[in-house]
Amino acid sequence: MSRGNKIVRRRVTPPDHIYNNKLLGKFINRIMNSGKKTVAEREVYSALEIIKEKGQEPINIFEKAIANVEPHLEVKSRRVGGASYQVPTEVRGERKISLAMRWIIDAARKRPNREFHHFSGKLAAELLDAANNAGEAVKKRGIVHKMAEANKAFSHFRW
Repeated sequence: MSRGNKIVRRRVTPPDHIYNNKLLGKFINRIMNSGKKTVAEREVYSALEIIKEKGQEPINIFEKAIANVEPHLEVKSRRVGGASYQVPTEVRGERKISLAMRWIIDAARKRPNREFHHFSGKLAAELLDAANNAGEAVKKRGIVHKMAEANKAFSHFRW
């Protein structure tokens, strides 16, 4: 039986209920812990409400934050002749979004915010920072890009 011609169908994530945005639906699913989607929705929507209270459009801020955190290059380990090289590779579309979401959520969880003690406040602050090209998630993207730039000499090992 041939294994090479297998068609992989990606599962389509439904959009969120309030803003009808597919990207936000994926983000809610990434935040969800132990299958508690309503808790994740409540946290995300209250974070977007905090952004709205600060006088900004929440969906625009969210999409701009994701776009600012998306990496364009990353390094992958390639084993060539007994040695491992960090080879810079271009990041594909779906993985860009996935990495950006992961970095924003991790940065929000680690954030020691004095103003807000709950996750939704920390998430709102991180989204606002990411939309303004600041914050921990944007630093993470910068670190990944610097690693790729530093290992540019090994780009000929890409295949």
